[in-house]
Amino acid sequence: MKKKIKLIVILGPTGSGKTDLAIFLCRKFNGEIISADSRQIYKEMNIGTAKTIPEDIPIYLINLISPDKKFTVAQYKKLANKKIKEIARKGKIPFLVGGTGLYIEAVCEGLEIPKIPPQEELRKKLEKKDLKELVKELLKLDPEAKNYVDLKNKRRVIRALEVCKISKKPFTFQLRKKKPSYEILKIGIKIDRKKLYKKLEKRVDKMIKKGLKKEVEYLVKKYGWEAPGLDSIGYKEFKLFKDLEKVAREIKKNTKNYAKRQITWFKRDKEIFWIRNKKEAEKLVKKFLEI
Repeated sequence: MKKKIKLIVILGPTGSGKTDLAIFLCRKFNGEIISADSRQIYKEMNIGTAKTIPEDIPIYLINLISPDKKFTVAQYKKLANKKIKEIARKGKIPFLVGGTGLYIEAVCEGLEIPKIPPQEELRKKLEKKDLKELVKELLKLDPEAKNYVDLKNKRRVIRALEVCKISKKPFTFQLRKKKPSYEILKIGIKIDRKKLYKKLEKRVDKMIKKGLKKEVEYLVKKYGWEAPGLDSIGYKEFKLFKDLEKVAREIKKNTKNYAKRQITWFKRDKEIFWIRNKKEAEKLVKKFLEI
């Protein structure tokens, strides 16, 4: 009987130290990283997405597409599964690392996304409505969507509405699960909320100092504000405010709210082992790989 691939998932809210922990564990256990971050897939978006690229550990599925291109969960799932198998064939351990809950669920639970092509005319109509209106409409058609769709992300809400309207069925009703043939260990980073918020505030200040404003100006000039990638925390705030202090405050507020939503999302998953330090994580991985 063919042995199952062992997959280790490192997850948690933004700024909790997932990549740092994953690099540490990869060095200890001969691993390679597959990113599960829906913003780091974009090229040229480096400062605002807090990309870390170590010299000795490969990180896959970052810098895949330009900010003006659309990228779906289904595309991500296909590429991630391919990379997991490639890493395992080399005799290394695949680590799936990130905070995008839907990406992680798509891979670990074998989530099948409805195959409804983009409806450009419908999207244009929906784009004209504000987010509050769109969320109300979606939850009326599909109350369960609150558990699967990021209701603060206009693009994701529009996509779910599009599926509901074209298929005449709720979006979540069409999400099917086909468990992949992996043995999975999920490790979540537990961090005190106040400590996390302080870390996030410092990180935003660091991004501003590193030249985030210049990065945004360059990307807007090259791709325009309509680029899907620029509808992200750390970028879209520059569209609202000219004053850098106001921009920084808004990024901090939005980042904290995003972290809160991530924590809520991951709390649903009872398979996650929550750890507070590297030692605890190392112990879990060692035991998992020995079995």
